[in-house]
Amino acid sequence: MKRILISFIALVSFFPILASAEESPSAEALLHQMGEASHELNYELSYILVKKSSIEPFMYRHSHVDKMTLSHLVYLSGSMREVIRRNDEITYLEQGNKPFSIKSETIVAPIIPLLHKNVVVLKEYYDFVSMGRSREAGSPAQVVRIVPKDGNRYSYIVWIDERSNLPLRTDLVSREGEVIEQYRVISYTVNDQISDYMNQRLGDAELPKVLSVPLPTDEESTWRVHWLPNGFKSVHFNRYRLAMNQRSVESKMYSDGLFNFSVYISEADKLSNKEQSIRQGRRSLYSYIQGDYEISVVGDIPAITAKRIADSVIFTTPEPKNENK
Repeated sequence: MKRILISFIALVSFFPILASAEESPSAEALLHQMGEASHELNYELSYILVKKSSIEPFMYRHSHVDKMTLSHLVYLSGSMREVIRRNDEITYLEQGNKPFSIKSETIVAPIIPLLHKNVVVLKEYYDFVSMGRSREAGSPAQVVRIVPKDGNRYSYIVWIDERSNLPLRTDLVSREGEVIEQYRVISYTVNDQISDYMNQRLGDAELPKVLSVPLPTDEESTWRVHWLPNGFKSVHFNRYRLAMNQRSVESKMYSDGLFNFSVYISEADKLSNKEQSIRQGRRSLYSYIQGDYEISVVGDIPAITAKRIADSVIFTTPEPKNENK
């Protein structure tokens, strides 16, 4: 009996060593693996986008061979719509509209949010938390939460496939814990035949020529945003006039690499609202009038954050340029 007890104690003391050897990678490592897999693998994902009042189906193919990256998004309901990526050229095709191509690093469409994102570079502004194992699309998955350190933006929860390291589900979560939208993979395939198919169909396909997009203006704005959530930086400034009433508008887009928002400044008129705050899904709008100007903030941020940003706008007078230099 004593010998059996000693053997049992030895087995129990050895078990934690075995368990620790089989522990899952850290949350940061899992996200790094996901970023590499979503870029380097050849795969096809069938998924749905679930919002509060709608469900939309999509199919997304991706291949990466040598120096050629190809991606193909297909909307599976409604009018025929497709998006094709060939390296840094993005082509948008929609039934009833003229197709066009632009140079861009990202596709503006309902792509699973964390695909092709180097999320690890955001660790200064976000915490990565492992939430254990689960199951999604019939496969075992590791669950990771991406939480902002300052509480001024949304969170993501991502289910990462243990076999392919691809994201099988992402939930966008509000500050109050409400799930705003979900991307859920229904089925997926990973193999090199997808690369052959993509190259044959899209590699040499004749697509619309790339449009020449006007470069951002180098003019200085007469206003600035005094407060921004940590990590957000200005990535684009533009000045234009609205076609319907010729009102002058200035806008700046800000991004932290995961979420985007824009600040719009225009001359106030009789149609301007004194103050309004709207949230529809992931997108919030806050606008109010300050003096002669209407200030609006629109983007993928909580409404309370949009209001704080708008309230911090300060109008300045640019210094006159020295023409003698």
